[in-house]
Amino acid sequence: MYITLYANEKGELLDYPGKGMLGQTGQKWVIPEDNEMIPLPKGASLVTVPGKIPAAINSAGRLICLEKGPIIGQKVYAVAALLPQGFTRTLLPACVSKNHQEIPLLGYAAVGLKNGKVYVAAVKTDVYKNWHPVNYNTSTLPSKIEKMLKKYPKNRILKQLARCSLEYNCYTAQNIFYCRWEGGIPTMKECNAGCIACISESHYEVDSPQNRINFKPDIKEITELMLNHLLNARQAIISFGQGCEGEPSLNAKDLSQAIVTVRETTAKGTINMNTNAGYTKGIKLMCDAGLDAIRVTMFSCIEGKYNFYHRPKDYRLDNVKRSIVYAKEQGLQVSINLLTLPGFTDREEEIEHLIDFVISNQIDMIQLRNLNIDPEYLKPVLEDKAKAVGIPHFINLLKKELPGVIIGSYTHSRD
Repeated sequence: MYITLYANEKGELLDYPGKGMLGQTGQKWVIPEDNEMIPLPKGASLVTVPGKIPAAINSAGRLICLEKGPIIGQKVYAVAALLPQGFTRTLLPACVSKNHQEIPLLGYAAVGLKNGKVYVAAVKTDVYKNWHPVNYNTSTLPSKIEKMLKKYPKNRILKQLARCSLEYNCYTAQNIFYCRWEGGIPTMKECNAGCIACISESHYEVDSPQNRINFKPDIKEITELMLNHLLNARQAIISFGQGCEGEPSLNAKDLSQAIVTVRETTAKGTINMNTNAGYTKGIKLMCDAGLDAIRVTMFSCIEGKYNFYHRPKDYRLDNVKRSIVYAKEQGLQVSINLLTLPGFTDREEEIEHLIDFVISNQIDMIQLRNLNIDPEYLKPVLEDKAKAVGIPHFINLLKKELPGVIIGSYTHSRD
């Protein structure tokens, strides 16, 4: 049995003797299975969950809420882990609200104690060396940012990336300055979707944690950053469609020109776009220009549930499919950026539709992305009693049914 962990008023991490750990899947509290738990990996961080107290199971097998600690007068706060990239959450923390405080858009994972070690509800789904936190926010980052800003003093995108690097700790922004791996280039402030958990624009009742780019860069600003990265970075990937922008394919006219210009100079590296793929005309323009890969973000392959989360403004799931088909016809690598939530993504109905979608559209890779959201906002699609098989079994099913499809967590360079 895993023991419940909690934080006191000082933020100290403590275990609660005699209280077994619970996790949450969908809207259910469950006792975690061993295959759902791993030792807390390096790069993970333990945090309190604002306004929440932990739920647990006592020695009599009853589910309880821990409002007070084992020490008289001690307050109790729920704790969770934030995982590094390359790990997929298997259970959310089991906790209840004390004051209906809004939870930040973070990927909270359940934690517990066993044999004196902290365990987290997660499985490893990709090699995460390039994305290990030790490689980011280094002491050299400010000087690297200053150096590149001097090199391109008029480039507004670079100024945006400097802010994203220092204020939001964005790894793809930082990689532009470190000159390595996947580097993001945001170019579009508008979007054709209203995703509930958008991190750069507030929708529904969820406040976004960062600000979106508020200008439209010119082609020169885009191409000079693309060339600098593709020519000089190791394992270089340029990615359009970052957390601080809208839908990049809406800027396809400028981006396609930029791609053509860059590819006239170099064939090095990978040019990728993270997209909802709803604007097929824009996708086609960029594919024809020389785009190498697209990663299509999806909450569900069932149209009603897709629409509930993404709230598309002028497209439907059929448009997404048409974009993918065209991209495949042009030889692009196509990945699904699957927004993963325990108790929803691993439902039998969701799995069946996902497998059918992947096979029928010849998807190359499924990238599992922990959905950062308070599940309370997803109640309308969590209320039914559909059976969930568990995230580990879900991943095993994908590997069994889709042997030619890569199951991972992020885009890899073709070089």
